[in-house]
Amino acid sequence: MFRKVRKIKNEITTEEAKELLRNNKRAAFSVNGDNGYPYAIPINFYYDEEENKIYFHSAKKGHKIDSIKNNGKVCLTTWNDGYVDDGDWAYHVSSCVIFGKARLIDDVRITEEKVRKFALKYYPSAEEVEEEIKMGIKGVQLVEIEIEHISGKKVHER
Repeated sequence: MFRKVRKIKNEITTEEAKELLRNNKRAAFSVNGDNGYPYAIPINFYYDEEENKIYFHSAKKGHKIDSIKNNGKVCLTTWNDGYVDDGDWAYHVSSCVIFGKARLIDDVRITEEKVRKFALKYYPSAEEVEEEIKMGIKGVQLVEIEIEHISGKKVHER
């Protein structure tokens, strides 16, 4: 159902791909948008490895939310900063691509729990997380992506 990485020598292990999900803070999130056009936007995300799901938050309305309601099939891509070998100019970059089904979470308890875990990845302190939740949780739409396929690769960009 899902394609394999074309150049097998560039493929990274599933564990290496999950490591990118655990450590990276940003990704490109893609949906099937208006009039059949793809719509991709940068997001911050939280990877719950035990559940095999990605979580992120959004406003309750907009292009992204409408697209998820119309078609929950999505793609998320994240990549690292890479590194350069001594004497070289081109980066070695690893990326992870997931395909899955997105759904909007309406349960306030789950939303608060996941937003708290999500925010602890980004905010400098738990106190700031709690303050932010207290001020804005009512306006948050939690999005859950159930991962159906994960792959990754490492390329030398030249």
